[in-house]
Amino acid sequence: MKLPSSYDIVGDILILDIPDELKKRQKQIAQEFLKKHPHVKTVVKKKGIHSGKYRLQKYAHLAGKRNKETEYKENGVRLRLNIEKTYFSPRSATERLRIAKQVKKGEIILVMFSGIAPYALVIAKNADPKEIYGIEANPSAHKYALENLVLNKADNIKLFKGDVKKILPKLKKKFDRIIMPLPKGAEEFLPLALKSLNKKGIIHFYGFEEEPDINKKLKEKISVACKKQKKKCRILKIVKCGHYGPRIYRMCTDFKIT
Repeated sequence: MKLPSSYDIVGDILILDIPDELKKRQKQIAQEFLKKHPHVKTVVKKKGIHSGKYRLQKYAHLAGKRNKETEYKENGVRLRLNIEKTYFSPRSATERLRIAKQVKKGEIILVMFSGIAPYALVIAKNADPKEIYGIEANPSAHKYALENLVLNKADNIKLFKGDVKKILPKLKKKFDRIIMPLPKGAEEFLPLALKSLNKKGIIHFYGFEEEPDINKKLKEKISVACKKQKKKCRILKIVKCGHYGPRIYRMCTDFKIT
């Protein structure tokens, strides 16, 4: 039997995309995946798309244990999560390590929309920052993030639950590096990020963009935001770090305040 090529494995849960023509055989396909991947205990399929305030995804059970909580390992860290209660993409593992490798010793870092703390923990494990701050609105994701700090014995990460726009001004901190892994709507937080950045600080700005002229569109967004804040910026790198749909990509723009 030819198995679907589109799937993700998060810990011991395998997540399938089942095309319409294979729906009648989806249970059989799920059983085949269990045989092919001995460490997988649960097979689910996506129901609908990411939706709601926290961009969560629903799943339907196909085979194995009826479980949506798991532990995932990446870049030297362990992450506990519930795939329905938190937003998490294993496909961003390479991107998280790319950011970590840029971090210099002693940096003070902010992760907006920090989720279950994958960026914070990968950076803490693979670099030598002074402090990492994370802010997350989803209470379930924040709960798992706190567990993950204990799980990884991370003592230089401080996590806050709530709206970035309310919490960040109260911290009264300036950061050397700000990571903004919110693909949809992150631009509305750019003014706040720019105000919170140290001189010569770096921002990693994420967003979904459609071809053609992706780089041009991203440069214009950042240029407009910087001009409004009366700041000068320099684009360091623009990276494709995910595929969302036909000709639509998840992009990261690394830029520096000059």
